[in-house]
Amino acid sequence: MERNLTTGSVLKNIFYFSLPYLFSYFLQTLYGMADLFIIGQFEGVASTTAVSIGSQVMHMITVMLVGLAMGTTVSIGRAIGAKNNREAAKVIGNTVTLFMLGSVVLAAALLGLVNPIVEIISTPEEAVTGTRMYLMICFIGIPCITAYNVIASIFRGMGDSKSPMYFIAVACVANIALDFFFMGVLHLGPAGAALGTTLSQGISVIISLAVILKRKSGIRLSKRDFKPEKNVLGQILSIGLPVAFQDGFIQVAFIIITIIANQRGLTDAAAVGIVEKIISFLFLVPSSMLSTVSALGAQNIGAGKHSRAAQTLRYAICIAAGFGVVVSILVQFVAQPLVGLFTSDAAVAVAGAAYLRGYVLDCIFAGIHFSFSGYFCAYGKSGVSFFHNIVAILLVRVPGVYLTSKLFPNSLLPMGLATATGSLLSVIICVIAFAYLRRKKIIPTEGEKAC
Repeated sequence: MERNLTTGSVLKNIFYFSLPYLFSYFLQTLYGMADLFIIGQFEGVASTTAVSIGSQVMHMITVMLVGLAMGTTVSIGRAIGAKNNREAAKVIGNTVTLFMLGSVVLAAALLGLVNPIVEIISTPEEAVTGTRMYLMICFIGIPCITAYNVIASIFRGMGDSKSPMYFIAVACVANIALDFFFMGVLHLGPAGAALGTTLSQGISVIISLAVILKRKSGIRLSKRDFKPEKNVLGQILSIGLPVAFQDGFIQVAFIIITIIANQRGLTDAAAVGIVEKIISFLFLVPSSMLSTVSALGAQNIGAGKHSRAAQTLRYAICIAAGFGVVVSILVQFVAQPLVGLFTSDAAVAVAGAAYLRGYVLDCIFAGIHFSFSGYFCAYGKSGVSFFHNIVAILLVRVPGVYLTSKLFPNSLLPMGLATATGSLLSVIICVIAFAYLRRKKIIPTEGEKAC
């Protein structure tokens, strides 16, 4: 279950860790894409819009949970790198207690806020009923979503990205089968999509727990590990909270963009919703680099091997940015057919293609700043990631999308370009922050001690 990532080829370790994570994220992304694809075959634009809007809200909640769990991944990684299994056990136990109690409270709170949420995001009237039903069912399933992501964060902190891949593979197959049953056979529409997603997550959690109970590991948990400890929870939250808020604000920005698109009419609303799903798929590599750099970096930092942590960052940037350049070029030629896979409405396909051609450039810049964010988190400096994302959102992404929406009412291309420009600002801030932290020795090089 554990894997030492502090020795051997850095590049080999990156591929060993990132490829299973990449495939896991690919499968997880298929959840939302499968929902949209299948409902598009059996229902109209209103139902498609309901699922795209509802799944975007759920994506926001999920990425915040994943961001918070980054504190667990990094804390466990440092303990493993320092060969301190007792500390790793405390982190695991406190994580389970924190997240399970929190998920129940979160689910109850969100269920009481369904109607205000539907109203705040300016859901088109035709899609209100479907969106409300989708969200209610998914909110009930939040403990299952939380459990899966907590389990995945623990495994990744231990250097094992393969096990979460297997768990999510089972869930993905179940989700697709349940989607066809609930939407194709029973014609439950958006409610069917939500049921498929929630039940498949539950299946994933049950299987993962069964596997964990049968496996042996060098880490032994006891009852006292589940008792909250101030210093352990403080370490998890000090790293995880800035990432969670950062990811939350990013998703709020996307929801604001969705609101702007919704106000342009049903066609643009559906187009933006579909493109967001496509972009989430294209962001597989950039996102995998964030998790990879944080996990590998944490283990190497725990072992005092700072040069290996920096080398991990360099390789990750090259991989993510190179991927972004290739994808950005290809999408310019296949944008409309790609969007057309998710809708039979020609107007939606044309509008979505324009948005995608601009938005796809974000893959280049996001790959770079995601890699930096993983590196900063590994050192416990997740506040830097929070800062650069918030600045980019407030100064460029949201105001840029709003202005381009008003100035170019007949095309979504400028709105797509505005989102990519926000990530470019993040890259600039990350480079400046990296240079500053290294110069001040807050992030040390080999043989140095952090100030």
